[in-house]
Amino acid sequence: MSTLRFKALESVYTRRPVEVELPATKVSDFYGTNVFGRHAMREFMPDDVYKLVIEAIDKGKQLERKIADQVASSMKAWAMDKGATHYTHWFQPLTGATAEKHDAFFQPIGDGKAIESFGGEQLVQQEPDASSFPSGGIRNTFEARGYTAWDPTSPAFLLGKTLCIPTVFVSYTGEALDKKVPLLRSAAALDKIATEVCQSYFDRNVNKVVATLGWEQEYFLVDAALFNARPDLALTGRTVFGHSSAKDQQLDDHYFGSIPERAAAFMRDFEVESLKLGIPVKTRHNEVAPNQFECAPIFEEVNLAVDHNLLLMDLMEKIARKHNFRVLFHEKPFKGINGSGKHNNWSLGTDTGKNLLSPGSTPKRNLRFLAFFINTIKAVHDYADVLRASIASAGNDHRLGANEAPPAIISVFIGSQLTAILNELEEALKKDKKLTPDEKTQLKLNIGKIPEILLDNTDRNRTSPFAFTGNKFELRAVGSSANCAGPMITLNTIMANQLTEFKKDVDAIIAKGSKKDDAIFKVLRQYIIDSKKIRFEGNGYGEEWVKEAKKRGLSNVKTTPHALDFYMTKKAKEVFIKHGILNEREIEARHEIKLENYTKKIQIESRIMGDLAINHIVPTAIKYQNILIDNVRGLKEIFGAKELEKVAAGQQAAIRDISERVAIIQKEVNNMVAERKKCNVLDNPRETAIAYCEKVIPYFDVIRYNVDKLELLIDDEMWPLPKYRELLFNR
Repeated sequence: MSTLRFKALESVYTRRPVEVELPATKVSDFYGTNVFGRHAMREFMPDDVYKLVIEAIDKGKQLERKIADQVASSMKAWAMDKGATHYTHWFQPLTGATAEKHDAFFQPIGDGKAIESFGGEQLVQQEPDASSFPSGGIRNTFEARGYTAWDPTSPAFLLGKTLCIPTVFVSYTGEALDKKVPLLRSAAALDKIATEVCQSYFDRNVNKVVATLGWEQEYFLVDAALFNARPDLALTGRTVFGHSSAKDQQLDDHYFGSIPERAAAFMRDFEVESLKLGIPVKTRHNEVAPNQFECAPIFEEVNLAVDHNLLLMDLMEKIARKHNFRVLFHEKPFKGINGSGKHNNWSLGTDTGKNLLSPGSTPKRNLRFLAFFINTIKAVHDYADVLRASIASAGNDHRLGANEAPPAIISVFIGSQLTAILNELEEALKKDKKLTPDEKTQLKLNIGKIPEILLDNTDRNRTSPFAFTGNKFELRAVGSSANCAGPMITLNTIMANQLTEFKKDVDAIIAKGSKKDDAIFKVLRQYIIDSKKIRFEGNGYGEEWVKEAKKRGLSNVKTTPHALDFYMTKKAKEVFIKHGILNEREIEARHEIKLENYTKKIQIESRIMGDLAINHIVPTAIKYQNILIDNVRGLKEIFGAKELEKVAAGQQAAIRDISERVAIIQKEVNNMVAERKKCNVLDNPRETAIAYCEKVIPYFDVIRYNVDKLELLIDDEMWPLPKYRELLFNR
């Protein structure tokens, strides 16, 4: 056994759960204690300042600059009271991760003295060096100026000894260099039109509509020593080689099973730290694959939910190291077993406490539900390709369409009960049929029969990328490593656009003399017809659906470079520009950044695959082959050439097999490197990404196939890399 693998396994066998000192109090006693939330603000801020800040948060009112000094002073007092020594603007550049630059509170004042200083200017705005963050051509590298600006809607929090202030990140010329700016814009656009629709047709008391998000984070845990002995895991987050374990998930015994104690200790630790930061993690369980788990919070406003998910992922990685684990967020770390997703449960709530995607107890409330429900389906129908682009990534390409995740075909599942209701509405409202009062009443009575809780009346379709699950839509196609902001920006935007069209269509019919309810029914009926092809209730994994989707004209784009093309269509650009979410320059920049990110990830995978194959696998194979050759020679001396075939046939076949596979590996790695060099000289990001996808990736499978076969041939003690059975079953 290789020294590194041996030492890794030796350390694993002696592992014990890390003892963590957990609070002896109830969660309610320490929840949010590291957050400068409303309770802390009320305690540390003057009443008039507190009221202005709350108005800014709840109503979107702009804070005057002079108020910032008082807010900063209160924030500093709170943070230092908890031992903080530094502060940072915490933001989300287009790298897919978060960023922070820490500054100390202290300020020299001369004579060897210093004070702790933090004012409104430092709170509201900072100028980070933006030169090394991706911009997609928005600015040149030598134009390094960028600005982070305070986002008061997401509360400041304490990480260790540092006060973290959530901020947006923009360029010197004003373009968004992050995902928070367009997310806030999309939430505001959706709020505006959804509120107008509510006030005009359903409830005049509604003054705000909030998009809410509840994410479900799936992840794998791998022992740190085994992780460090796998260069592919360390550099790419996934195993580029590895033969399947004799046992993996085929017995379905891990799902919802007893949580291993080491994993449970890790979970308890990161949950406590999350709860102190106001992240409402509530659920934990084993997932389908061995060593795969999931955690999920209570729903929150979408901007805060996105911040909390990114913060949680960062916490998990830090705390995992303390427990001698490494967390894998890659969508497909192991071949042959389920990958990981991040289901985005999206809904709409009003400031009057109503969920707009939850049926009510009266026909009027059910009409409101149907309006928002059908408009959501219509929005996804009209912009399915843009939604597909929003979840595209190199990691997710491994997962989408496999037998654990939705296919790359975007469809909507609503269940048999709601399907029957929509079919009934479609039949009841014929274009050429004038409704009588009785028919209207009957129609409303039928709507009134929709149960308030559809959760148990609607089956759960795990194969659907966008499924209605009771009082929310679940976008299941998001990858586990993704920032939720991307798909949420798209979903909010297309919904804002659809509600705008809905109001325009309804008002046009009302202007011709129709009553409000009649106009709403007429428009909804047309939307049901127009969006019917996106609805699918069957098995999304089946080949039959692929054929059926093609007949319906639905896209089935399986790779990221081609899926990202949907962002650049005239239709996609128009919807983002029309609602002020992204301008054309920002759209094109994001397209270029995503392509470059894809290319770099595949490039890294190709390099580590070549390195491991040529410098680790092939030398090991040759060493073992030489042992076999020496053994065959010894047998020949004992038994003679005539008897050799009888006593050494298996070893001779193994020698031949190893030789052939080593030759194939060396040849294919050389070919892959040559192809990679051709890709690297291309100067168009799209062409480069497509070339990596179509010219480089095909070598991955053939190289892996032969390496994995060698894993079965070579003496276990000589194999240089920890195997799947070790990675997945050492807990």
